[in-house]
Amino acid sequence: MKVGAWCSSLIQHEEGTKYQPVINKKKQNLHQTWILNMKNVYLDNKMGDLHTRHHILRPGSPMSSPSKEKYGDRFIPARSGAAWHINFNLNSESPRQSPVASRKAREVANDQAKDGLAYNCLLKNELLSAGIEDLKDQQPDERRILVPKESKNLFRAVRKISKIPFKVLDAPELQDDFYLNLVDWSSQNVLSVGLHTCVYLWSACTSQVTRLCDLSGDGDKVTSVSWAERGNLVAVGTHKGYVQIWDVAASKKINTLEGHSARVGALAWNGDMLSSGSRDRLILQRDIRTPSVAPERRLTGHRQEVCGLKWSPDHQHLASGGNDNKLFVWNMTSVSPVQTYTDHLAAVKAIAWSPHQHGLLASGGGTADRCIRFWNTLTGQPLQSVDTGSQVCNLAWSKHSNELVSTHGYSQNQILVWKYPSLVQIAKLTGHSFRVLYLAMSPDGEAIVTGAGDETLRFWNVFSKTRSNKESKSVLNLFTRIR
Repeated sequence: MKVGAWCSSLIQHEEGTKYQPVINKKKQNLHQTWILNMKNVYLDNKMGDLHTRHHILRPGSPMSSPSKEKYGDRFIPARSGAAWHINFNLNSESPRQSPVASRKAREVANDQAKDGLAYNCLLKNELLSAGIEDLKDQQPDERRILVPKESKNLFRAVRKISKIPFKVLDAPELQDDFYLNLVDWSSQNVLSVGLHTCVYLWSACTSQVTRLCDLSGDGDKVTSVSWAERGNLVAVGTHKGYVQIWDVAASKKINTLEGHSARVGALAWNGDMLSSGSRDRLILQRDIRTPSVAPERRLTGHRQEVCGLKWSPDHQHLASGGNDNKLFVWNMTSVSPVQTYTDHLAAVKAIAWSPHQHGLLASGGGTADRCIRFWNTLTGQPLQSVDTGSQVCNLAWSKHSNELVSTHGYSQNQILVWKYPSLVQIAKLTGHSFRVLYLAMSPDGEAIVTGAGDETLRFWNVFSKTRSNKESKSVLNLFTRIR
């Protein structure tokens, strides 16, 4: 008989007797005990875990003894040790995504993976000079069953630069003067060299040597030479401050420009416009077609001799360096510099505009400075610098890749090839016993010629056209353009 039925029959049997209050009290106690036991069973089943389960009992209850295990009612077994969450491991299923949502999630994950891969490649290029040019080469290979994996060379093939010149020419009386510019290579593959009072031409195609002019009759000396862009005219700066224009094909002087009161050590062409820098601290710009008609432009700013001049590839800006340690940038209309850089601690002769990155300018300082510095002329901000350890005499960018070559004087007299923007030194060439004061590049951009006070001209193969075309188009090159 169940407890409830037994209680009700007991109450009916004793009803109307004198023991009715006692029976009512027993009935009440039994009923409360049964209710508490039912509560314990319910709570045990809800909690489940033996470590976190607590029996809710009132004092005086038969189940409150701490020495006995708690089993609940005799007809309703306790299931406190069932541990349903362990014995029956039910997976709580997350709501299924729609096909559109899952496709969008996959696309977002793929985009994040590609961004992370591109970022890793950029870091490897900048920090390790890895030379990664295409993201496709870095994509993980798809796994194929029972197919041998191709072994890849972990070490990139490094371009080798010969440390021996492929040609050496004698250049007697080649001056050992830091402020002069006596060697230039034309677009017609002809080398012009100023040797004391004469200018000589050497054809790289035929190795034929001809003498263009001799200034000894005027008691003058050659202090600079520079080819026009088309390669048909060559300008000759003299010690007395004259600038002579010579037609090479006719071997004839077509003009003599006056205006400077001291030697002209720097020349730079811009179409038919010729800029000349002198020890008199002036920069003169003149149109050689009408020198007597068109007024010259006089650019004043340097306080000592002007020893470096270079026009930008877009023909819009002229960079000038002087013995006053200043680097100026001029535009086509102003007669005063639009930008001034004063970070160098010695004379600035070495100047080179990048042909790959608009507005990027490199400059080198003399013995007290020894640094190559890079400038963003679009914003007027310095970019990078490297201490070369010796006097920087010349700079020239490769025509095909983000590399540049520098020549040096005191104290190592070396030629260095650099990777930009990492500024990793690719090659070091030695051979000159005097300062490497002169530098010119071949029209194909692969070879350079260097001259020194040891009276030799040395030809080196330092740049390659094969790797540059691919590199200049790489989207992983952060410095392709300066905005």
